Amino acid sequence: QVQLVESGGGLVQAGGSLSLSCAASGRTSNRYTMAWFRQAPGKERELVARISWSGITNYSDSGKGRFTISRDNAKNTVYLQMNSLKPDDTGRYYCALDPVWCGSNWCRAGYWGQGTQVTVSS
Repeated sequence: QVQLVESGGGLVQAGGSLSLSCAASGRTSNRYTMAWFRQAPGKERELVARISWSGITNYSDSGKGRFTISRDNAKNTVYLQMNSLKPDDTGRYYCALDPVWCGSNWCRAGYWGQGTQVTVSS
């Protein structure tokens, strides 16, 4: 079992920044890809960014250029730095371990955190 605990969400004005953290605990000995997803009200959960064990990163179009995913393997922690936030970035952000590609999108993961709310006001 793996536990993922997110922190760092909150309320911010458009144009501002937030930094999210996700600490993994439990059976984390394998080399795994980590990811951040988000779910806006009334929308499906979508992948925002992912990072491999070796640090290779990929971003969705919505986060590219504004968001930065990073990880500290020694601390079993993954981060998401979000800059130039927009009201459309509002949603619940979830940390995920081992995201799964389902043919048309990243739709599942091995483990999920409980999520942290990000609200961007205009």
